[in-house]
Amino acid sequence: MDRLYDKLVSYAGKDFYPMHMPGHKRNPDLMKMPDPYLLDITEIDGFDNLHQPEGILEDLSCRISRLFGSGSAFPLVNGSTAGIMAAISAATCRGDKVLVARNAHKSVYNAIMLMGLKPVYYYPQLIDGSSIFGGISVAEIEELLINNPGIKAVIITSPTYEGIASDVKNIAAAAHRHKALLIVDEAHGAHFGFSSAFPETAVRLGADLVIQSLHKTLPSFTQTAVLHSNCDELNGKIRKYLSCYQSSSPSYILLTGIDRCISLLEERGGQLFDSFYIRLRAFYESVSDLVRISLLDDDIIGKASVYGRDPSKLVVRINNADLNGHQLQDILRSRHYIEMEMAAIDYALGISTIADSEEGFLRMDKALHDIDNSCASADDGNNRISVNLNAVIKPERLLLPSEAADHKSEIVSIKKAVGRVVATAVSLFPPGIPLVVPGERLDADMIDFISHMKYTGFTVTGLAGRDYEGIEVLLL
Repeated sequence: MDRLYDKLVSYAGKDFYPMHMPGHKRNPDLMKMPDPYLLDITEIDGFDNLHQPEGILEDLSCRISRLFGSGSAFPLVNGSTAGIMAAISAATCRGDKVLVARNAHKSVYNAIMLMGLKPVYYYPQLIDGSSIFGGISVAEIEELLINNPGIKAVIITSPTYEGIASDVKNIAAAAHRHKALLIVDEAHGAHFGFSSAFPETAVRLGADLVIQSLHKTLPSFTQTAVLHSNCDELNGKIRKYLSCYQSSSPSYILLTGIDRCISLLEERGGQLFDSFYIRLRAFYESVSDLVRISLLDDDIIGKASVYGRDPSKLVVRINNADLNGHQLQDILRSRHYIEMEMAAIDYALGISTIADSEEGFLRMDKALHDIDNSCASADDGNNRISVNLNAVIKPERLLLPSEAADHKSEIVSIKKAVGRVVATAVSLFPPGIPLVVPGERLDADMIDFISHMKYTGFTVTGLAGRDYEGIEVLLL
């Protein structure tokens, strides 16, 4: 049996190129540290306490808030998940109504369940018949706020996994007109605001609480993130909930990773982002002649409420090729030794950062041209049934997530679950956006979609039983 350490060491010695997070891209020339065992301590004298910072960790928080332009910053060692849950918990009271864009991460739904919140859902459009969510419509958010008085918080994801940015400034204005706070899951936008080549960060666009994953798009360790607060009156509650959702023994290795990342941006951020964008622009120009596959580009801006696009997200779309996104990802891995971040029905996603090398972009360029030249044209309707099905799925809610958590459940075959109410979230992973959440009814279309995704090789989390052919449903 393989041991994790040995397998990681072996993998590190191979020629795989990481077009995936974490954002340091295992680049030792950019990020140097001594043996981590030498730095792994606990809260000894002189090294402060993350849950009650008064010294060196308080200084780190101040440096982060100055760098990003937020009122206050809370370093996170349990990822954006802890930050999202703390933000929602601090911004609401039990039983409040919240407006949630349905393409939210599962941590949003977990916070809704734990706080007993009443969600009102907004369903983003899909872009050009694809399976890629567009942006958040300001007008539709305003309409939902008018038709559902008393909403305490609006919760959106911007940018999305694929780099789609919404009009955060005007969404914030709409939320504030209706006395609601705006919480932005900016986990994939920690690099925003450091260059005009990328969208502006929600921190500076009027959002009240913003959560960023440093490890996704900046050179920092996995699990490192930050919660930005522009509401001083919530900071006490934020600290209280972070003490619930974060470890009582926070890793100084991870905190050191945050410190090194912030220092790098303070000292060399402008130069690193300028160089990064030069490499990115050259890459996009070189692959502009692709035919059967292509990269998502700025042509989508203005469609489906897309306000901006993050060019660092390399979204390779299937135009007219005899393969799906999962197969494209497999080809890049097996033939070209490029490891992508994730695959969907009709695209594969790569994440690029300031830590990527010119050699990495050249390898990606060559691989995409090889695939484009070698794959055949698709049969009519290839993958489109699944994409269209994804566009129309809007599960019926019978119970609030918090109510569903109080019911007994059983595991049944997914084939026999039509009409049953789910007891657990079922998600495509990555990115972890639930297809159904506890309290929602499964219909035949949803079951067909989940079965199809599983059959075609996509990872579906939340299933149960032998070979994950079952699903947990409520006994009502």
